[in-house]
Amino acid sequence: MKTLKYLGHACFLLSDGRTSLVFDPFLSGNPCAAAGADDIDCHYILPSHGHADHLGDTVRIAKRAGATVVSTAEMAGLCGGEGCKTHAMHLGGKHAFDFGYVRLTLAFHGAGVPGGHACGFIVNIGGTTVYHAGDTALFGDMALLGKLEKIDYALLPIGDNFTMGPADAVEAVALLKPRFVVPMHYNTWPLIAQDPLEFKRAVETRLDVPVLVVKPGEALNLE
Repeated sequence: MKTLKYLGHACFLLSDGRTSLVFDPFLSGNPCAAAGADDIDCHYILPSHGHADHLGDTVRIAKRAGATVVSTAEMAGLCGGEGCKTHAMHLGGKHAFDFGYVRLTLAFHGAGVPGGHACGFIVNIGGTTVYHAGDTALFGDMALLGKLEKIDYALLPIGDNFTMGPADAVEAVALLKPRFVVPMHYNTWPLIAQDPLEFKRAVETRLDVPVLVVKPGEALNLE
């Protein structure tokens, strides 16, 4: 069974029962974290960029669990320099892994690492395609992502201020055309406080795409 567990902020644990991947493991210092860094056992870690609320506990988890860090070349270099196993990729690149494949996507945001780029991830695991947008603004080429990949689950930031807010995220859904949407990167701090149920109503009323509001610690069984 494939599952997607929300651990707070932009951190998710994705598993097909054999292989587990963690996105943006900001757990230590996260007031909404549903797990601690030492609770996480995984095979791969996918940090979208180098800001502390996304890189988070990547190095700590990777070194303890023996997980491989998959990210941009600059992020891989940063984590490799700390003794982590890494697989370097870059924007637009796609690579096959034992669980399926990863495609690195554009994300319009600061890199948090010198000379780098922020990114998002499209992960196909056991035939299910999950798009973790990372921290990003709305951008028109999201429509291309929806043409290149049949996205089953789009994990989209809605917090505003640092990323796109709810209104722009509705437009992102219109461009991506996923089967389901999961909001993320909101309510961690007052500055990014949002009502996910309002976002859910806006998307479902306009676009008829189901929005799955998941609380930290809750998991979805993926179709």
